[in-house]
Amino acid sequence: MQSVKANIVKSLPVGAWVPTCDNSGAKVIKIVAVKGHKTRKGRSPAAGIGDLVLASIKKGKPDMRKQVVFAVIVRQKKAYRRPDGTRVRFEDNAAVVLKDDKGNPKGTIFKGPIAKEACQRWPGISKVAGIIV
Repeated sequence: MQSVKANIVKSLPVGAWVPTCDNSGAKVIKIVAVKGHKTRKGRSPAAGIGDLVLASIKKGKPDMRKQVVFAVIVRQKKAYRRPDGTRVRFEDNAAVVLKDDKGNPKGTIFKGPIAKEACQRWPGISKVAGIIV
């Protein structure tokens, strides 16, 4: 996992329900923990684009529901700034479910665009991504 050059605003706190954009069988996940994230005492951790989260599957195929999986955030509504000065925001929040914590996606097709920062950090996601913004 590489570092991200952009200044990503952490806009999805623990407990947020995030729709998935892949064909893994999960439709909506709930963020349980953000891996590698430190915060001030009493503040709930939050995730942004490219962050690895531990999530519980809330809606989807019956055999997938109630499982705890790793996921990566690939889109967020909150605008963030890139090093060249441009601000990027998407029309929805989205995540991709992973097979393991190494970054291999469970699904084979991603719907919608994927942020460039998520693809730089996770090469397995960039192989499957159709549109990179």
